[in-house]
Amino acid sequence: MRKLRAVYFISLDGVVESPDKWHFPYFSDEMGEVIGSVMTDADAVLMGRSNFLDWQGYWPGVTPEQDPFAAFVNNVKKYVVSSTLDSVTWNNTEILRGGDGLADEITRIKEQPGKGIYIQGSPTLVRALLREGLVDELVLLQHPIVVGSGQRLFDDFGKQVPLKLAESKAFPTGVLALTYVPAEN
Repeated sequence: MRKLRAVYFISLDGVVESPDKWHFPYFSDEMGEVIGSVMTDADAVLMGRSNFLDWQGYWPGVTPEQDPFAAFVNNVKKYVVSSTLDSVTWNNTEILRGGDGLADEITRIKEQPGKGIYIQGSPTLVRALLREGLVDELVLLQHPIVVGSGQRLFDDFGKQVPLKLAESKAFPTGVLALTYVPAEN
């Protein structure tokens, strides 16, 4: 079965919103290797509607020479969860309807042959998938900064989900790379 891996730049106070405003002073080659390994192990991206619309508005116009991530995201299979989108223009994209059948749709995708499924952003979607037990790895790149405001990854979570620390690395920039997997009950 394919692994679903969610990756976040996260502040000490749990903020994941707008990392472009606080993340870059902490970026390092080691962090790039973590993100690169997730992308290497994935052949699909899953995202919510807002994140998809942001990415669709930016990444199709970026070349791999401008940013190596463009080669990945512009060619990979993309699944967007939305109850309002009727069509998309970004190549290789499939719309998944949210709601009661979403867990079954994600399970169907995970059961298909292929490599892993990558999620970056879309915290509302990731919270729902964590509650359903569908996230196989949660990779948090915890930055040594208190942002003070913004959307937090676990706002309004409403349920305990036991996780186990599977791997941790500390980078010279002070960033911690923390990989969590579901805890065995």
